[in-house]
Amino acid sequence: MTTAEHDTRADVAARLLDSSDQLSYDPLREVDWDSPVDPRHHGASPEWSTLYGTAYWAEMTEEQRAALTRQEAASVASTGIWFEMILQQMVLRDFYAKDPTDPAFQWALTEIADECRHSIMFARGATKLGAPAYRPPRHVIEGGRLFKTLARGEAAYAAILVAEEVLDVMQRDWMRDERVAPFARTINNIHVVEEARHMRFAREETRERLQGASAARRRFNALVVAFAGYFIVTSMWNGKVYENAGLDPKRAKREARRNQNHRALLRSSCAGLMEFLDSAGLLTAPAKALYRAAHVL
Repeated sequence: MTTAEHDTRADVAARLLDSSDQLSYDPLREVDWDSPVDPRHHGASPEWSTLYGTAYWAEMTEEQRAALTRQEAASVASTGIWFEMILQQMVLRDFYAKDPTDPAFQWALTEIADECRHSIMFARGATKLGAPAYRPPRHVIEGGRLFKTLARGEAAYAAILVAEEVLDVMQRDWMRDERVAPFARTINNIHVVEEARHMRFAREETRERLQGASAARRRFNALVVAFAGYFIVTSMWNGKVYENAGLDPKRAKREARRNQNHRALLRSSCAGLMEFLDSAGLLTAPAKALYRAAHVL
């Protein structure tokens, strides 16, 4: 890394540290954990439900719809916790034994501290929404274990960006939606504000690690990131949400799989992410196939 590149990276990290000092939240104090949840309140914007726009959705009562979005929001939060734990381990490993006086080192620890708070916040939020612990399928959990152990450089940071960008777009809708329970809007707002800094860092790290990378390396890591993105996105909405919301799980899963509304929403929300990956040379033909299979492209 040249001196100029190091200075730029240090400047970005220093600005992120300053932003964190000025605008960070304590979820234990900011979120109203004590007020009961109104059964009419949603956990997420209804338009983001996997059943929105289907024949089943048209038959559901408003309370059934709200119950479903509460379960779906908890499922998304649970997936967020799972990946935040992967993220923390990758960042810690990346900065192990590096210069602690470097602002990038200090920012990395700040980001990890943020993620710890976010995971606790998501866990408490899911509990308040009346949801169980939703987990990705076993093969995804084991794949994540392998990924966090082996992922390096741009593969790690681009995968972090994919997870954060997908969640960020939907949460920006949820935090402004008055149909969503007030405590859930606060959770979404906290996450959006603080994750904006994390996404900036992930973009900078991805660009930096790719400088001078060969075409073969870019193609390989494009595929690694796409696999990670596929399993992150397809794990967000756990199939058990329908039964836990009191619906017919077989019919709900069948209609959700065919729901073009949800797929279109995912694709439109990921347009900026796909543009970034393309500009970084990480949107190869095989990677595109995986993103299409996850309905984000």
